[in-house]
Amino acid sequence: MASLKDLRNRIASVKSTQKITKAMQMVAAAKLRRAEEAAAAARPYADRMAAVLSNIAGAMEGDGPPLMVGTGRDDTHLLVVFTAERGLAGAFNASIVKLARQHQRRLESEGKTVKFLAVGKKAWDMMRRDLAQKVVHRTDFREVKSVGFDEADSLGETIIEMFGKGEFDVCTIFYSAFQNVITQVPTAQQIIPAVLPKDEAEAKETGAVASYEYEPEPAEILEALVPRNIKVQILHALLENAASEQGARMSAMDNATRNAGDMIDKLSVSYNRQRQAQITTELIEIISGAEAL
Repeated sequence: MASLKDLRNRIASVKSTQKITKAMQMVAAAKLRRAEEAAAAARPYADRMAAVLSNIAGAMEGDGPPLMVGTGRDDTHLLVVFTAERGLAGAFNASIVKLARQHQRRLESEGKTVKFLAVGKKAWDMMRRDLAQKVVHRTDFREVKSVGFDEADSLGETIIEMFGKGEFDVCTIFYSAFQNVITQVPTAQQIIPAVLPKDEAEAKETGAVASYEYEPEPAEILEALVPRNIKVQILHALLENAASEQGARMSAMDNATRNAGDMIDKLSVSYNRQRQAQITTELIEIISGAEAL
């Protein structure tokens, strides 16, 4: 049984931890608001960009640029995994990597070659033990206060350059779509080749059925628009991930704070019981000694 001193030290330690988790929860809550606003502002732009791309592709005669139509093969897949730079966010990072690994196993069971691009420190930390040989490139934004288009542009250029060298046929990004503080949904989205509406109903929903006249020709527009769309979708994923990370961390730290409170209550009860037992023992000894005299 722990001594009273050990119990006091443990209670003090848990209280210190509770203060830290509470502070982290408040910081995450403050960051979440800005991140959620940025993610919400990016969604309409990303959706509309995809709709415009679909509209132009429908008006074009013949094949489009390779980034849009692909190489005609799907032998080699590049999986771009977006995670956070830090932990203490519950299952946020693990759920994204888990989805990517499920995708990897399915592709490899079909005889495909899979490569990884790790974005974020935690992606590399979680994959380097088993998948280090498959990670062809990794990057992180630890020095960046808040991600923006500059980071998406740099990452997009890297992916486009790899595609131009023939290093992969299909590129899919994995990130966590933000819904609310409680719910963040791990998501897979193919960006190369571009995924266009599959039928007229879907095209109507995205606004891709309107008729336009284009100048210059649709093929020339697509040459500039498709790389831009890839970077926009990457930016969208980065912003969704940033909001999801803060939501997950806020929830995890709230749970940790409440668990610390429960532990403090249990330790306090144990401390009081042991102290009471010690006092009772001392009183019995005093009374016994007095009677002996």
